[in-house]
Amino acid sequence: MTTAIVKEPAVPAAHGWRVLSHSADYALRAVLYLAQREGMGLIPANEMAEALGVPQRYLGKVLNTLAHAGTLASTRGPRGGFRLTKPAHELTLAEVIAPFDAIGEPLQCLLHHRMCSTVEPCAAHDGWQRIANDMRDFFQQMTVGTLLRSGKQ
Repeated sequence: MTTAIVKEPAVPAAHGWRVLSHSADYALRAVLYLAQREGMGLIPANEMAEALGVPQRYLGKVLNTLAHAGTLASTRGPRGGFRLTKPAHELTLAEVIAPFDAIGEPLQCLLHHRMCSTVEPCAAHDGWQRIANDMRDFFQQMTVGTLLRSGKQ
């Protein structure tokens, strides 16, 4: 069985806007890589970094954060590495990115002139909130396993 290596950003930037931080993007890419190798034992961080084309030190910090969050299990040493703590079909994208990003919560007002909220919304607030809610729902409902299956079609 051959599996494709996830080399492109999991959630591409549109018109220069990033949906995920670099850390959340690397986390998602690493988890997808591990899910593609489910049942193959521990996967070393340096193998993932090389395959994904990301800096090994940065990825190591991301992987350790995921291990502390309970998403990954890790073992140190020459035969060490990482693996998922639960099956890919049970792991949501929201769980993967939660230690890094708060999806669905606007970080700042789109008009940049003041902080806005549902109590004091700016002109763009309602539209932006609908988009943020849709993104949050997508990440909460989509599993790693479903994403991998959809990519094979």
